[in-house]
Amino acid sequence: MADVSQVVATKPAAASTSSPLPAPLVSSLDAAAASAFKAAATPGAIVGVRTPQGTWIKAYGSADPATKAPMTTDMHMRIGSVTKTFTGTLILQLAQEGKLSLDDPIEKYVSGIPNGNKITLVMLADMTSGIASYYTQPFLDKYFGNPETIFTPDQLIAYGVPESPIFSPGDKFNYSNTNTILLGKVVEKVTGRSFGDVLQSQILNRLRLFNTSGFPDTSPAIPDPHPQGYTLQGSGTPDHPANATNWNPSFGWAAGAMISTVSDMLIYDRALGTGQGILSGAMQTRRLESFPKPAGYGLGIACSGGWVGHTGELPGFNSTVFYQTASDTSVVVLVNSDIASGNCPKSPTLTDNPGQLPCSSPATRMFVGVSKALGYEFVPPPQN
Repeated sequence: MADVSQVVATKPAAASTSSPLPAPLVSSLDAAAASAFKAAATPGAIVGVRTPQGTWIKAYGSADPATKAPMTTDMHMRIGSVTKTFTGTLILQLAQEGKLSLDDPIEKYVSGIPNGNKITLVMLADMTSGIASYYTQPFLDKYFGNPETIFTPDQLIAYGVPESPIFSPGDKFNYSNTNTILLGKVVEKVTGRSFGDVLQSQILNRLRLFNTSGFPDTSPAIPDPHPQGYTLQGSGTPDHPANATNWNPSFGWAAGAMISTVSDMLIYDRALGTGQGILSGAMQTRRLESFPKPAGYGLGIACSGGWVGHTGELPGFNSTVFYQTASDTSVVVLVNSDIASGNCPKSPTLTDNPGQLPCSSPATRMFVGVSKALGYEFVPPPQN
């Protein structure tokens, strides 16, 4: 990663939002994105790149294979676990305001959590708590048996608690949605307001993210325009993916229920990387220094090769939102599929799967291609 003090202090170039990227770079980015798109198991995609020189956004493929409607750059999509970065930011804001300490134990806010007197908010944010994810078989059976099911945060936590602890607090890393649901509960406990209201006032309004939503998250509605999203989860099969567009997103809550556009995510991506507009320099510095070296997962955010951000997935949708700290560059990829492609021993793939390639989700495959064209290749963790 670039020098943290420089990342936090670098102001955005005026051209970044007012000018198109130079034609030679656009040609290179377009070729890379188009090539990766051919190997990605998704009907459509939207790619956005913003550098100090300007911005480029382009749509690929179809928003709805049934009608042949093309993907367009203004479409809304579910961003899945990118939501975790918003939740982590809210916790850091509350710490910055002195309303909580990152070293507070979770039992101060939520009772009945195994090792709750030892698990700190930091451990929840960096996924070292030892609390199991609520993605247990009982949860999956209920959700895929009826994708319209509405889950409350307390119900989600109750799926993870019986399987916990899976290790002692702080001993290991284990990516668990239950951690972020608990942080969402902390936000509500400390503020006395709904998570959605706090999110709106503290981040969405501040950054003018007018096309970002998701709360209340008990409705499956996605703002128009939006594509249809496809998955092999639940009732999906390799030759007939399921249309998951209207599956209820409540099971994601503070860990994954949000919806956005590429344009909004380009704004948010830079704020997430630099802290500007949402966190103090000191708090953003703590966040950027929270990663295990040379790469890993920090306070609600991941880092690899100088790229900081997050991936996201909800049935039918997949996203990558990453900021390159060395070049002040944001890259966002949103796609209407969560289906992996390549040599995937465990992940289900389509019947026309290009098995000679490394296994990858569609948004990550396209992000890797674009990152190479930018000269800062993103190396994702292995996927099965």
